[in-house]
Amino acid sequence: MQLSIIFAVLLSCILNSTPSDAIPAMARHQVQGRANPMMVTMPLKRLYVPRTDVHPQLILQQHINRGNKRLARMTGRSEPAEHELRAEMHKRMYLLESGPGSRSSDTTEAGSTFSRRHLRHSKPATDAASNTSVSNTGTSVVSPLDIQAAQNGGLTAANKTTANNTLGLAIEADDVGYIATIQIGTPPKNFNILMDSGSADFWVGSETCQSQQGGGCGNHTFLGSQSSTSFVQSSQNFSVTYGSGAVAGVICQDNVNIAGLQLNNHTFGVANEETVQFSADTVSFDGLMGLAQSTLSNQKVPTPVESLTSQGLISSAIASFKISRLADQLNDGQVTFGGLDSTKFIASSLVTIPNVNQQGFWEGAMDAITVNGQSSGLTGRTAILDTGTTLIIAPQADTQAIMTMLGGKCDTQQCTVPCTTNASVALSFGNASFTIDPRDMALLPVDLNAPTGDCTAGIQAGTIGTNTEWLVGDVFLKNAYFSADTQKNQISLAKLSTP
Repeated sequence: MQLSIIFAVLLSCILNSTPSDAIPAMARHQVQGRANPMMVTMPLKRLYVPRTDVHPQLILQQHINRGNKRLARMTGRSEPAEHELRAEMHKRMYLLESGPGSRSSDTTEAGSTFSRRHLRHSKPATDAASNTSVSNTGTSVVSPLDIQAAQNGGLTAANKTTANNTLGLAIEADDVGYIATIQIGTPPKNFNILMDSGSADFWVGSETCQSQQGGGCGNHTFLGSQSSTSFVQSSQNFSVTYGSGAVAGVICQDNVNIAGLQLNNHTFGVANEETVQFSADTVSFDGLMGLAQSTLSNQKVPTPVESLTSQGLISSAIASFKISRLADQLNDGQVTFGGLDSTKFIASSLVTIPNVNQQGFWEGAMDAITVNGQSSGLTGRTAILDTGTTLIIAPQADTQAIMTMLGGKCDTQQCTVPCTTNASVALSFGNASFTIDPRDMALLPVDLNAPTGDCTAGIQAGTIGTNTEWLVGDVFLKNAYFSADTQKNQISLAKLSTP
C-alpha cells in the first residue's frame, strides 16, 4: 500500500468523524432556587465516540480545525479551505514518532489502523520550533484519567442533579462533548441530544433518514409516523451546515418532554439526509439542540427554551450551564432552563453583561486577559461563549502573546505549554476575573509517554475572524457558571461554588 493512499484514507476518516462541536452556516437574571417550578435543569451525559484507530493528537488537531471553521461561521467570514485543513492534519502526522504517517505505523489493507502499542513505544517529542528549553521536571497537571479517556474513551453519566426540573450533563472522553436525554413522541421515546449554545436549530433523525454516503443513518433512535402517533410532518424544508457535517430534512411537530416539562406540538426538524458525521453508527447522539437565539435558526422557528417560556412552563427564556471536568470525578454537569441553579455558583460573584452579537450568538466584552495576575496588554476583545467548542480559539497575535507569558510556544502545527505548568490564565467579564485551571490549559501530552513534557495548549491560534474576536469554549466554561437570557439579551457568569 503506497504511503499516499494510507494518508488519504486516514485523513478522510479523521476529517469525517463525529463532531464534538457544531455551528450553523448562518452567521438577565434573577437567581432562582431549587424549589422553583418554573425552571428546568437537564443533566448532560458525557458523549463518547470510540476511535481506537486515531492518535489523540490527531483528534486534537480536529478540534482546532473545527474551532477555526466555527469561528469563521460566527463572524461571517470565509472558512479555511478543505485542503488547508487536510494539510494541517497531514503535518500533525509527522509530529508523531509512531502511528499514522510515521515509519513505525502498522496498517491494515485499508491503511488506517493505529495500534495502541505505538503510544507506549513512542519517544518524547522534541522542540523543533524554539531554542528555549522547556522544563519537563515536576508533576504533570494532566490527570491520568484524561490520558486514559483520550485513549479509551467512555461515557461518564452525570450524578443526581441539585435542582428541581433538572437534567444533568455527561462528558465525552477527556472533556470533549455534552449530551442530555429528552423524550419525544407518543408513546415517548428517549433521544440523546447534543446541547450547543452556539447554534439555534433543534433536530433529530427521521425514520426515512439516508446517509449522504449511502444506506441508513446508523443505529440511532429515529422519529416519524411509524413510531409516534402524534407526529405531524410539514412540507417545509430545512438544512443546516455545521463546522463539520450537515443535515437536511423537513419541519415537523410532535410532543417533546424536557425533564417533565411537556411541549405539545412543538415545531422542530427531522433530518432525512445526514452526512457521515451524524449518520455513522459510532455517533452517540440522535440529534442536536441549539440554545443560541432563534434569530440564528435556519428552521426559522423558536428554540425549545423560547417555546418553554411562551407556553408558561418556565418564567424566563434562560439557559444556564455548569460544565463538569472529568478529572474532578464530580460528574455534576447540568443545563438549566428558566433560571440559574444557585447551588452551583457563588451568588456574590454573579455578573451580568450585554450580548454584543447581532446574529444570535452569545458574545460578551472581555475587560482584560491576564496570566498569573499580570496583564497581557490585550484590550478591546470580545468572546463568543460556546458550549459546543472544546478549545479557546484566538487570533494568532493574541495566542502568541499568551503563550509567551505561559512559557509555552507555537509552531506551524499547534501551541503547547509545559505539562507541569501551574500558570493560570484569567478572562475578565463585567470587571470580574475568572481563572482557568492549569489542568484545562494543558490538555494532553504531545507524547502520551512523556506526561511531564509538552502538552497541547487549551488555547490555539485561529486564522479566521477579526483581530479582536475570540471563540471561548469549554476550556474556559468549565471554570465558570454560564447563563444566557434571550429576552434580556444578556449573559451572566459566576464563580463556581465548592462542592
